[in-house]
Amino acid sequence: MKNIFKLSIIIAVLSALGCAPSASQLEKVVSENPEILFNAIEKHPGKFIEVVNKAARNAQMEARQKEAEDEQKRMEDEFKNPKQPKISDGRAVFGKKDAPITIVEYSDFECPYCAKGYDTMKEVMKEYQGKVKVIYKHLPLEFHPMAMPAAKYFEAMVIQSPSKAEKFHDMIFENQNKLKSQKEAYLKDAAKKVGADMNKLMKDLDSDAVKKVIEADMAEAKEFGFSGTPGFLVNGVSLKGAYPYEEFKKII
Repeated sequence: MKNIFKLSIIIAVLSALGCAPSASQLEKVVSENPEILFNAIEKHPGKFIEVVNKAARNAQMEARQKEAEDEQKRMEDEFKNPKQPKISDGRAVFGKKDAPITIVEYSDFECPYCAKGYDTMKEVMKEYQGKVKVIYKHLPLEFHPMAMPAAKYFEAMVIQSPSKAEKFHDMIFENQNKLKSQKEAYLKDAAKKVGADMNKLMKDLDSDAVKKVIEADMAEAKEFGFSGTPGFLVNGVSLKGAYPYEEFKKII
């Protein structure tokens, strides 16, 4: 009680002098007399929890606001200076090749968030039919053991037929559970179902051409700051994560 009274006197004196006690001043008092705080908490535990929860909520709100402001600034900067991904003539293109809006996706066939990104890309292409094309690039994560094999199958199929590769891509994402449970057996089954030449496919899987494409994709993803999947570039403006359709609509 004596210490609480002491703290009250200090606050009253500072206020009388025309200066509300600063955080550092209060911190010094409590630091020198910690029992003041402990006694207050013990006597008013409910009030203490209420204050702590309110402070936590305010801190979260401020952090989210700061994050939103930073994200808005980043996007404005990228609208002015969009990222420039390399798109070679041999890449599979989903949609019309001359579509004015290009979305480059850095993805992982085994990633559940990429499956959500797949659904979003389907919605975007439906809503902006003829205006959007998607280039699928690879960022297979180490802890997804079937991601790299699936990437190889896809690129080996692109060599044969980009349209068959697109069908293969769709089958994998629509049956991701089978990829995880059946592993390479499902990759072979999916390839057969879309009409791939299996003999040629097996030869191309470990070719330098396939290896170089995947390695280049991974290096480019890292260069653009993508460490997780999925990542997107919408006409050079980046989105990191499985954003909903509405976020793509804002940029488009």
